[in-house]
Amino acid sequence: MTLKIAVDPDAATAPYEQLRTQISELARSGALPVGYKLPTVRGFAEELGLAANTVAKAYRALEADGVIETRGRNGTFVAAAGDAAERNAASAAREYAEQARRLGMSRARALELAQDAVRAVYTD
Repeated sequence: MTLKIAVDPDAATAPYEQLRTQISELARSGALPVGYKLPTVRGFAEELGLAANTVAKAYRALEADGVIETRGRNGTFVAAAGDAAERNAASAAREYAEQARRLGMSRARALELAQDAVRAVYTD
């Protein structure tokens, strides 16, 4: 299986974020199966024409999101925990709801603000 990633240096989105987003989508869709070994940071950076730090930053973000896992010298793999992202999102949503309530916001207003934030982020 060949990893097909395209990074547009002229895009408004930072290269590491383009890389993170594409790998995340491929993993969540199943196009990158659980256990798939990702290229090394240096090798992938060279292949994509990016700095190694850019790829490393994307890998760190993906690992924090639970999408990939690093197994030391064995490499970096697509993680088995497919719902880690959903757990993280649910936790963030709960924290938001708790804070909105502490601030005295009504349920309707808290939902309205959350919907506005989602619309602002999901522009497609």
